[in-house]
Amino acid sequence: MYEMMKNYKENEALRLSFNELAGKTFGLDFEDWYQNGFWRENYVPYSFVENGKVIANVSVNITDILWNGEIKKLIQLGTVMTEETHRNKGLIRQLMEEVEKDYGTEVDGMYLFANDSVVEFYPKFGYKKVLEYQYSKEVEITGEQTMKQVLMDNAEQWERLEKAMNENTFHGQFDMVNNNGLYMFYVSKFMQECVYYQEETDTYVIAEVDGNELMIHSIFSKKQVELDDIINAFGKEIKKVVLGFVPKDASGYQVTEVEEEDTTLFVKEAAMEGFTGKKLMFPTLAHA
Repeated sequence: MYEMMKNYKENEALRLSFNELAGKTFGLDFEDWYQNGFWRENYVPYSFVENGKVIANVSVNITDILWNGEIKKLIQLGTVMTEETHRNKGLIRQLMEEVEKDYGTEVDGMYLFANDSVVEFYPKFGYKKVLEYQYSKEVEITGEQTMKQVLMDNAEQWERLEKAMNENTFHGQFDMVNNNGLYMFYVSKFMQECVYYQEETDTYVIAEVDGNELMIHSIFSKKQVELDDIINAFGKEIKKVVLGFVPKDASGYQVTEVEEEDTTLFVKEAAMEGFTGKKLMFPTLAHA
């Protein structure tokens, strides 16, 4: 007999069972995220449980977006998974219907990233496929690097970074807000070596450097800092910059459709109308 359970992160047995299924399905383990204090109220699993084990799940990730100065209350669906022996029984459909019942009138919109095998499924719930656009440009930097790498492998550094997040002046026109836990999911796990700090401007940057290409995911600073100054702070070895967010001033940037293998963005609700026409993308670190 299936039992639907929600928001059970403090139930150790269910949480560990959820982790077990996530590990089998996606190779993910959320336990260290929980133990480090970053699994917060933004992330809410909706699961079917059988004999004390999680056998299907759809997670709600409350991911508000600051869009041209106005906060849009959004939820993102993710960690959609079913134990192999329980597939094709309509369990995900029932979980999504429960999410709709709980959040449908409470938020401005919903979105999700789907793999190719399920792109026909989500339109049945009113989701529409939309395009995203990414911003990049070639650069010529003459100065030396002043951004210093900060290893995010301890609580002291996590606390400092999160303080910067809380005091942040946003640098994009479509930025995630009120969800430090999702940022910390990345930097405390997979991206511990991808955080940089410039003392002069008191600015943190989550970025990846691959040869002479710089990928900037997010910027956190108490005062507004010119984006070009941040780019220049990575030094003369950088020849190309790709942004993981939409800049406030897109002058000089090349705009291209995002083409990510086996990933399609779907959005729902009127608040998301015009998303494609405005050449936006969800911040790369807003993917749950």
